[in-house]
Amino acid sequence: VPKMAALLFWAALWELVGQFELLLLFPPLSEVLMALPDVLTTPSFSEAARLTVLSYLGGLSLAIVVGVGLGVLMGLFKAADNMLNMWVNIFLSAPLSALVPVIMILFGMGMPTVIVTVFMFAVWIIALDTRAGVLHVSPSLMEMSRSFGASPLERLKIILLSAMPEILAGIRLGVIRGVKGVVIGQLLVSIIGVGALIALYSQDCLMAHFWALIMILFA
Repeated sequence: VPKMAALLFWAALWELVGQFELLLLFPPLSEVLMALPDVLTTPSFSEAARLTVLSYLGGLSLAIVVGVGLGVLMGLFKAADNMLNMWVNIFLSAPLSALVPVIMILFGMGMPTVIVTVFMFAVWIIALDTRAGVLHVSPSLMEMSRSFGASPLERLKIILLSAMPEILAGIRLGVIRGVKGVVIGQLLVSIIGVGALIALYSQDCLMAHFWALIMILFA
């Protein structure tokens, strides 16, 4: 049985809860599915999707550049690792949602705040995974590079290629955390992108449209 078959059970349960009006928060799933085209074809959704994608890609690109650079620095230099490692772990573990109001004060009520929020959510895991990859580069590779007279730039290239699996794993996790960051940032700002639509639908009790938008985000 395909694993996605489990979704059929939850879909049926959702439909039953909605049809019998057991919870006002959950309209019937069939009503939510019928609202999907309505949500997707509105001009406000097109603009919200554009702002969300731009904010997400901007923050994630910045996080990848800074995170990989920070991780390489921590992996190569012990002094940098001693100075930065604790702070990177603190920010990775901290409830970053609480910092969004501070970011709003610094960057205003708009796209820059969302970009910085995505950056803050994604950069730390990328840095730590890159650091782990650099630290686990085989010593024999570095010995070989010195034996063949490789330049510092060539040795750095060897390190990056050897650490690439861990770097890509960090970027994959950063991509996931970045999605959380863009939604949380827009929800707390509540005036741009998908966050504004979520606030609008929930305030107007358009729960079918609300859940249709949530389904799009999950997808």
